[in-house]
This record gives sequence, C-alpha cells and structure tokens, in this order.
Amino acid sequence: MGKRRLREKKPKSTDDDFEEVTSAEWEPINISEQEKDLIYRMYKLVGDRWTLIAGRIPGREPEEIERFWIMRHGEGFTEKRSRKR
Repeated sequence: MGKRRLREKKPKSTDDDFEEVTSAEWEPINISEQEKDLIYRMYKLVGDRWTLIAGRIPGREPEEIERFWIMRHGEGFTEKRSRKR
C-alpha cells in the first residue's frame, strides 16, 4: 500500500469572517432588454435554475440573475417600486 496523506486542517470560519448583506441593501442591476427577455423566457422553461439561465447570458453570474429576479418579483421590492412611482 502507498503512503497515506494527512489532510491539513483548515481553521473553522466564524461568523466574523463574513459580512451579512440584506436584500434591502442590494444595488440595482443594469440588465439590457435582451437579457431581461431571455431571463423571462428561460424562467418559463426551467424555473429558478439560475445557473442554467446565467450560462446563456455571457458575463452574468447566477447570483446576479437571482438577485435581479428577486428585486423584480420579491414582495418587499415590489412594494418599494410602487411607492417610488
């Protein structure tokens, strides 16, 4: 049998390692009309499979697509947009 390699222990992360950002603090995402159209069409076909949708839009990350969707269709954001008009 060969040598066994011991895994190097990684320090456990703590809550202090990450800064929490709430959806209320999100900046608007600039999405072109073509991108919006593709997102809506893909959503009808595959649902909230953001990775699959983002794979069809060059330069976009799944997190951006999901955030765009939530900002457009999330309850809290819909209320905010209504008040701004």
